[in-house]
Amino acid sequence: MSALLGLEFPPISHVIEWPELAFKGTPFAINKATILFCVSTLLTLGFFLLAGRKAKLVPVGMQNIAESSVDFIRNGVIMQTIGPDGMRYLPFLTAMFFFIFFINIFEIVPFIQFPATSRFAVPAFLAILVWLIFNVVGVAKQGFFGYLKNSVIPPGVPKFLLPLVMLIEFVSVFLVRPFSLAVRLFANMLAGHLILVTFSVLCAALFVKQLAVVILPFSFALLVGLTGFEILVAFLQAFIFTILTAVYIGSSMHPEH
Repeated sequence: MSALLGLEFPPISHVIEWPELAFKGTPFAINKATILFCVSTLLTLGFFLLAGRKAKLVPVGMQNIAESSVDFIRNGVIMQTIGPDGMRYLPFLTAMFFFIFFINIFEIVPFIQFPATSRFAVPAFLAILVWLIFNVVGVAKQGFFGYLKNSVIPPGVPKFLLPLVMLIEFVSVFLVRPFSLAVRLFANMLAGHLILVTFSVLCAALFVKQLAVVILPFSFALLVGLTGFEILVAFLQAFIFTILTAVYIGSSMHPEH
């Protein structure tokens, strides 16, 4: 079909590999993903600075959006996973949600059309940060040996199964958690990015093919629908990453007895 219509899809390397733009060949090299990382950080900071610059008793505009977002993280994430004593993590979890959302949403921005989270380094960095935080919280709340014991020894396990269960729990808590966090975000955003690229190329090629005039409207409508769906995915992936972070912090603060 692609040969018949003269379609040429770019290899996956053109989608996930970006050339270095500055400081090439050094640890400080900058590419498109690095720029989006920095821009998302500035957007997150700028959003809340602008929202709180002229705060009013009755919030309107950007202040209303910011306060509604904070309430959403407070009631929908922290209170559901950690409890009232998790309010100290409200700024961190709110900033994380918006930072990931801004990075993800660049996937549908014209002339950018690239979510930096489809590069594994970005989700991996965030996952390592979360791993450090929930482990530090666990050690601070329970002590090193108490945290280790509560993490790898579930209550009520028969003694003859204890060595196997301890190994499974250790791998699950200290290795699988950060890995699954990173892979979930990376895989979902990369898959959506590849799908949008595929249908964009298809629509562009069909646009100049008179024989495909019947197919073009359907492919274009599907592309529009997928773009809307990716907006939802960008939000959901930011929410899932944030709520799992809260779950891990909560489990470190409140071990099972």
